[in-house]
Amino acid sequence: MTSYAYVFPGQGSQSVGMMTAWEDYQPIVSDVFNEASEALAYDLWSVAANGPLERLNQTEVTQPAMLCAGVASWRIASSHPSMPVASIMAGHSLGEYTALVCAGSLELRDAVKLVARRGELMQNAVKKGAGAMAAIIGLSDEAVFNACLSVTSGVVEAVNFNAPGQVVIAGETGAVDEAMSHAKELGAKRALPLPVSVPSHCSLMLDAAEQLALELEALHIKLPEVPVIHNQTATAANSIDEIIERLKAQLHQPVKWVESVHNMHRNGIGGLIECGPGKVLSGLTRRIEKSLQAYAVFDAASFASTQQSLGESENAD
Repeated sequence: MTSYAYVFPGQGSQSVGMMTAWEDYQPIVSDVFNEASEALAYDLWSVAANGPLERLNQTEVTQPAMLCAGVASWRIASSHPSMPVASIMAGHSLGEYTALVCAGSLELRDAVKLVARRGELMQNAVKKGAGAMAAIIGLSDEAVFNACLSVTSGVVEAVNFNAPGQVVIAGETGAVDEAMSHAKELGAKRALPLPVSVPSHCSLMLDAAEQLALELEALHIKLPEVPVIHNQTATAANSIDEIIERLKAQLHQPVKWVESVHNMHRNGIGGLIECGPGKVLSGLTRRIEKSLQAYAVFDAASFASTQQSLGESENAD
């Protein structure tokens, strides 16, 4: 019988109206967002459902909204007897926090306040317009490293290893622009600026990470009931201290998503189920490890499709 990992997306997958198409399951979505709204002291659901987009895209709002979307999708999926039990969980960037909530390590109320604060710290770490991120398509990891190392105008680093030939860089705006030019000279198919206001996962976030660590140490954190793969090491933590250290490090160090997927596969995972808006991670999975089945659950229709596909897959086995 196939073992499955449940995975959760990060920032970039949000959109106004997300989580409004769950039909009979909508009360579960409402419960999650209502609990978050009480913790945050504003109506998070109204922003996620109705916008405006500029408000939803503010980092300190995006992060709790995406976390709630992932938790609600997971609660719906995990409550249905036709869905497989999670053997492992993981999340991309912010999604790591969603995984920890779903695995029983963090309480939802604590987590939404924590990631809202994380967003504030990230936004305050770099002046508006001073930081940037870009996706480099069609180069090896080594070539992207070289493109960054050849920059002389400031800080720029390879930060998200999303799939073979798809690496995200981050740093100071001028340095990112220079690295994009170098990447094109080295043969990149595309170098695309990303619509973000914060250069995540690079050394410019070090001060923010130190402040985040203080928030983490004040939280009640438990060991997860299901192993959670962390971005920073692509492995599960063995203690609460390790969880705190990895969440701190994740803010200023790269997301090793390719390695995370490979490690899950090596540990017997045969399929990934993405819970939350969009299907970015399920798409990346097919590029990283073609033998893995990958499904996305983000509304009632995608949930029904996933259930049908999983049933057909298990019958075929």
